Amino acid sequence: MIMSRIEARSSEDTETTGSLIDLLLSGLPAEAVLTDPDVTASYANDMASFCPAGTPAVVVLPRTVEQVQHVMRTATALRVPVVPQGARTGLSGAANASEGCVVLSLTKMDRILEISPVDRIAVVEPGVINAALSRAVGEHGLYYPPDPSSWEMCTIGGNIGTASGGLCCVKYGVTAEYVLGLDVVLADGRLMSTGRRTAKGVAGYDLTRLFVGSEGSLGIVVRAVLGLRPKPPQQLVLAAEFASGAAACDAVCRVMEGGHVPSLLELMDRTTVKAVNDLAQMGLPESTEALLLAAFDSTDPAADLAAVGALCEAAGATQVVPADDAAESELLLQARRLSLTALEKVKGVTMIDDVCVPRSRLAEMLAGVDRIADKYRLTIGVVAHAGDGNTHPTVCFDPADPDESLRARDSFDEIMALGLELGGTITGEHGVGVLKKEWLAREIGPVGLEMQRAVKQAFDPLDILNPGKLF
Repeated sequence: MIMSRIEARSSEDTETTGSLIDLLLSGLPAEAVLTDPDVTASYANDMASFCPAGTPAVVVLPRTVEQVQHVMRTATALRVPVVPQGARTGLSGAANASEGCVVLSLTKMDRILEISPVDRIAVVEPGVINAALSRAVGEHGLYYPPDPSSWEMCTIGGNIGTASGGLCCVKYGVTAEYVLGLDVVLADGRLMSTGRRTAKGVAGYDLTRLFVGSEGSLGIVVRAVLGLRPKPPQQLVLAAEFASGAAACDAVCRVMEGGHVPSLLELMDRTTVKAVNDLAQMGLPESTEALLLAAFDSTDPAADLAAVGALCEAAGATQVVPADDAAESELLLQARRLSLTALEKVKGVTMIDDVCVPRSRLAEMLAGVDRIADKYRLTIGVVAHAGDGNTHPTVCFDPADPDESLRARDSFDEIMALGLELGGTITGEHGVGVLKKEWLAREIGPVGLEMQRAVKQAFDPLDILNPGKLF
């Protein structure tokens, strides 16, 4: 009897999958519908650790808005979950497949539709790579500031879904500040436009901002109007070494309190500096407890660097090295760019947090992470967008060691608890996804959670859009 029930259920699942594939193929070319299990399995995960993923029933790669609408109409008719994906460079499990879902990969929708130097906008499809857009607008003397560390791989759609940040956020802000308007395919296949192309606009609720950071849970972004800026001058970089993390954080506070507007203000702790030295033999002093990098793309960056260098010395910097030109600046930044790669080499796998705290509590955050690393007997390096207070504690662990893996997960949770205790947030730019669902509930509270679920219900009453993410 038990076997007959299992066989009946299996037969029903097979029939549903067959109907799904047939319906999808009625509106999509055959090459856009992937069913080989070995291929579809490769779309199951993003880059997050400790995040469960299901097995997709099918992966679709549409090229047009109409094809996306067909996918959503089909999913609604069959009540099948849909998980939208970009390049899967995310770090929270937001792009992980649900069991039996349609993975909707938007990487083939990769056209830059318009660049307007007069209106200072770009209109793009979601699969456009961030770096490709940056280079394209640069040819027109324009600048798209959001620059996640994965900018050579990540897509604009993914950036919008997770409200990505980057190194330049201290001056230019995050993705949300550059998304002016969106075309969105809703759960039932209807197409909705939000926002504007104009420099100003306050008509109705700001639904555009609602979609930014929604992790594909409210609709599928198929087109975006992005604000651009004039291309700034070449930035110059300064590196300052400190004998303590507290002194480096004091320098950050002095820089921001002094009214300076760096284009970049990044911090690396001693663990990260050592890892970079081990990887690339960059010759950074082993006595360095913290390395602060500041950059300016102003009309007189040398003068700005001199002023910030003086503040660093006043805060206790043991050495301040300003770059004279772009080549030296790039060399100084290389250490920061190698940080995560270097930390991965420590144990083979990393778990990257992105707790953001007020700048005034940054030193407490770094000290707390040190205590947590000692408590759990783990290597935890911290790199930070220090000008934003956005820290990236990076837990290094061996996934083949069950005890170490458990300690890594526990340390991760304790770091998030520390961030909330310091008046911060559990995520500054990576999103919630699967990894931080429990912590989102703690941060926003029961009333906030109820209202967010009500918004989800309004846009996706059948709960087929990226179910199981956020809450």
